Amino acid sequence: MRLDVVTIFPEYLEPLNVSLVGKARARGQLNVQVHDLRAWTYDRHNTVDDTPYGGGPGMVMKTEPWGDALDTVLADGYETGAQAPAIIVPTPSGRPFTQELAVELSERPWLIFTPARYEGIDRRVMDEYATRIPVYEVSIGDYVLAGGEAAVLVITEAVARLLPGVLGNAESHRDDSFAPGAMASLLEGPVYTKPPVWRGRDIPDVLLSGHHGKISRWRRDEALRRTTAHRPDLIERCDPKAFDKKDREMLSILGWEPDPAGEPYGRFWRRAEGVEE
Repeated sequence: MRLDVVTIFPEYLEPLNVSLVGKARARGQLNVQVHDLRAWTYDRHNTVDDTPYGGGPGMVMKTEPWGDALDTVLADGYETGAQAPAIIVPTPSGRPFTQELAVELSERPWLIFTPARYEGIDRRVMDEYATRIPVYEVSIGDYVLAGGEAAVLVITEAVARLLPGVLGNAESHRDDSFAPGAMASLLEGPVYTKPPVWRGRDIPDVLLSGHHGKISRWRRDEALRRTTAHRPDLIERCDPKAFDKKDREMLSILGWEPDPAGEPYGRFWRRAEGVEE
């Protein structure tokens, strides 16, 4: 996979040299190129922004530097054999970044990140490139950062760990929170390691039993317990057919029941009456 990042703060992307992403780069699994947007400015102040049309506070990133930078990055990528580029625009007004989207992006061979500063990039830039290649506007959460570089690090790490050979154990992400399949709408439950007793606290006996069926069921129940406690909205949206008999029994114990009247509203479960939250 090739990753290009165009930014006015290249030093912000230094974490891409460490941990799993850094090791993937060293092994040649990831070709990461970081570009300084100011290299495509042509005035003595290296100006990348200007006042917004229509007035208002803040500044807007200019079309010319971004257009010239993206043209250069695309030309270089094509020349070196990269194919099927997609532009990733980190923005709080974008599509929520989910594990499902991380999987989708991990299957693309070339991603170009455009982290903005100030009030964002002149809209015409992405409208222009969207006529030629896919443009993903992606939000990592319902909040606003000073710039998009932190979002680039988040998205890159989530995507890179899904690439073949990046994780030491290829099965490591199978039971992750939100992992496609049985965990698609659940949070992963608690995990434990040695010693078996720490400061008077034991680990659950079932984890020492060696009974894989019981351990699997315990982990599933804990995932349901944690999800109902921390993200009840996920449970509400789950189709009842996504849960087996044992799942439904646990949900009932936790105070949830199918909501036959909720489907038109995108809700399938509700808290049972008389059960305290």
